[in-house]
Amino acid sequence: MSDNRTIVFFDLEATGLDTTACDIIQLSAVSGERVFNVYTLPGQELTDSAKRVTGFTVSDGELRLKGTPVITVPLADALNSFIDFLRSFRSPVLLAAHSAMRFDAPVLLRVLRKLSLLQEFKQVVSGFLDTFPLSKNLHSLTSYSQVNMVRHFLGKTYDAHNAVEDAKMLQELFNHWNPSKRSISRVISMI
Repeated sequence: MSDNRTIVFFDLEATGLDTTACDIIQLSAVSGERVFNVYTLPGQELTDSAKRVTGFTVSDGELRLKGTPVITVPLADALNSFIDFLRSFRSPVLLAAHSAMRFDAPVLLRVLRKLSLLQEFKQVVSGFLDTFPLSKNLHSLTSYSQVNMVRHFLGKTYDAHNAVEDAKMLQELFNHWNPSKRSISRVISMI
């Protein structure tokens, strides 16, 4: 909790890194023990880099994760379900992601605008908490990648670039750090 806001940790995987054009292929969020996860079939090809990093491919009209087909839903349904999940928490919700303002937030907000869901989203979410600058403010490390920090602080490895696992590990990192409200307030961006 931060200033009466519920923190929900989220992550998304996409067809590439171009925040102005990539498609979302996985959207996940966690808060406490509650987990949201959904896959969507992209309208464009994944970049070679995205395939290599995430393990996602599209074959015969199916989204596959490491070769295994996953159940997908239309993007509008995925986002409506995400908003419903966020609505189930005490408002206002603060969405936390690692590098939120460089990637996750711009992609999510662009797609919400495109599908005319931004106003509904803004009724539930007050802003984004970016754990990348938070980690830099709190700790002196040689690398601020989430994988490195999970290894450094938690002594673990995990299935990185799977949005569910990234969100779970980010929540665990954040709880381990136990940042002050003042530290958190410095890395919040309002919508």
